[in-house]
Amino acid sequence: MAKHGNSRNRAASARGKKPRIEEPVSAGGVVFRTVDGRMETVLCGRDNPVRWSLAKGTPDPGETMEETALREVREETGLEVRIEERIRSIDYWFADRDSDVRYHKTVHFYLMTPVGGHIDLHDPEFDVVQWFPCAEALESMAYANEADVLRDALQLIAEREAKQRE
Repeated sequence: MAKHGNSRNRAASARGKKPRIEEPVSAGGVVFRTVDGRMETVLCGRDNPVRWSLAKGTPDPGETMEETALREVREETGLEVRIEERIRSIDYWFADRDSDVRYHKTVHFYLMTPVGGHIDLHDPEFDVVQWFPCAEALESMAYANEADVLRDALQLIAEREAKQRE
């Protein structure tokens, strides 16, 4: 979630000094499956109370966004996945509380299906990884922009299913 400035950034601005801006990128995915006719998605949780989010992370040197998304989802969820298609990208701003740096981050999301692995194999970055019915996932997610990505993914899935019925 974007943090709206801090006292150091406001003080720097008051002195006429602009904070440095960095533009990091990440990639991740919406992983979905159908169980007993019900669509589910996987979310990653951290902290107490748990804050649920989509799996995503930073590229390693030389990685494409797709390679990053596959690796990060595998590491953070324990699932081996396949990319079905691109969903979209989101961007947001936040500030480092301890420096005069503002970040304009872009995250690229892909629609994914599991092809192996298990959520019990997730890395320790998250406290818990869990499958959710999609409606419950939308209500549980900590970040509105990620919930919007899930809504877009559900729309893509509905469109794909409609085409298959034609």
